[in-house]
Amino acid sequence: MNLIGPLAHIFGIVLMGFSGLMATCLMVSFLTGDAAFTAFLHGTLFTLALGLGLFSATLRTKKEVRTRAGFLLVAITWSLLPAFGAIPLMQYLPELSFTDAYFEAMSGLTTTGATVLAGLDGLPGSINLWRHELNWIAGMGIIVFAVAILPILGVGGMQLYKAETPGATKESSLPPRIAQTAKALWVVYAGLTALCMVCLKLVGMNWLDAVCHAFAALSLGGFSTHDTNVGYFDSLAVEIILTVFQLAAGINFATHFVALRRLSAAPYGRDPEAKSFLALVLTSCLVGALVLWYHGTYADFFTALRHVTFNLVTIATDCGFATQDFNQWPIFVPMLMLFLSCISTSSGSTGGGLRMIRTIVLVKQAQREFHLLIHPQAVTPLKIGGSVVSNQVVMSVLGFIFLYFISIVIMVFSLLITGLDFITALSAVIACFNNAGPGLNQVGPAGNYASLTDLQTWICSFAMLLGRVQIFSILILFVPEFWRK
Repeated sequence: MNLIGPLAHIFGIVLMGFSGLMATCLMVSFLTGDAAFTAFLHGTLFTLALGLGLFSATLRTKKEVRTRAGFLLVAITWSLLPAFGAIPLMQYLPELSFTDAYFEAMSGLTTTGATVLAGLDGLPGSINLWRHELNWIAGMGIIVFAVAILPILGVGGMQLYKAETPGATKESSLPPRIAQTAKALWVVYAGLTALCMVCLKLVGMNWLDAVCHAFAALSLGGFSTHDTNVGYFDSLAVEIILTVFQLAAGINFATHFVALRRLSAAPYGRDPEAKSFLALVLTSCLVGALVLWYHGTYADFFTALRHVTFNLVTIATDCGFATQDFNQWPIFVPMLMLFLSCISTSSGSTGGGLRMIRTIVLVKQAQREFHLLIHPQAVTPLKIGGSVVSNQVVMSVLGFIFLYFISIVIMVFSLLITGLDFITALSAVIACFNNAGPGLNQVGPAGNYASLTDLQTWICSFAMLLGRVQIFSILILFVPEFWRK
């Protein structure tokens, strides 16, 4: 496979675009006069120079990228881009190791929200903005990746994408071409982000906090500008706004597009993923509040409901904000939150994990197996939202779920062998693999990931990468057949 030229050319373009993103923080640093100007200047110039060099050196190469080259491109981009994102962090914080800086940038670009940094309140505004820009640009990138890249690479194929958008969000409801579809979803994403910014500013946040937390909420990235995260504001209004927008970000953006175009809420009612997602998460909020109230964690039910609702929603949607140290709650509730992070969010959202569509397929397939045990000769097609899901798609989903859980098991054991306790290892892997952010014990919301060793940090970084690109795009590189001509 002659891959080097086309891959270098496209990655050069990506780096040039990435340097432009970095330049926005360079401009902010210049205008505000903060201390990170030199860090962003070095990062921008280095990234731009390398990107321009790769682009120029490969101008005459054949630009066509076939399926196998596409897998490599995905792996290279998601693996190497955090190294460039880490440059401003290392330049401004020289005590920060490359391992920790890479972890922080990977966390931003995978919208995980796990952090190794302390003293966030005292960081220059441009540094905090950079962390949140990584969240926001990656959040939309995830949607475009799901809509445009995965079908091209054949990961489930366009058939799986259609199966993931049943009912109101069938492909006929969206612009017919991939570029138009991506543009439509960009508009919805940017519009909701702007609305969230304005709402947060109106309830008392300054503009930097409003912009950063809106970026993190819509991307489900979970970074904050404060060490105590959203708990810093101690504001019910802030929590309500962020909860609403996190729930919105956990729903397929194609459903939002159709609802906005028709000026009707009906598409949400016809989207089986949205209905299941909202019902599961909101019911879990009530259950969690009852558990905390019963155990006397909070004095009254409504206080428990307030804190459970925000913190459960933010973990279930794989965002990762926090207002309370839920590590101190009765273990049932934080474990429920981590479980929900595995299954809750919709396809076409900025969330991670298995996605609700695969959860629904798994449940319906189990129901079909019971039916076939009772009626062996019956023909029972699997339907979601009135659409028949082919057996090929079902098998693809089952294969993905197997790889999902076996990957988690392997990485948990990898952390255990390094000396981590079980709860820390399990919660860190689940939180990183689902891109949910904080875990429990050593990596709980009252702490961060800075206490991990370098090896443990790299394992968590790999978990973030593997979970964000939906496993297949990375693991296929380890299949010998992939490299044969």
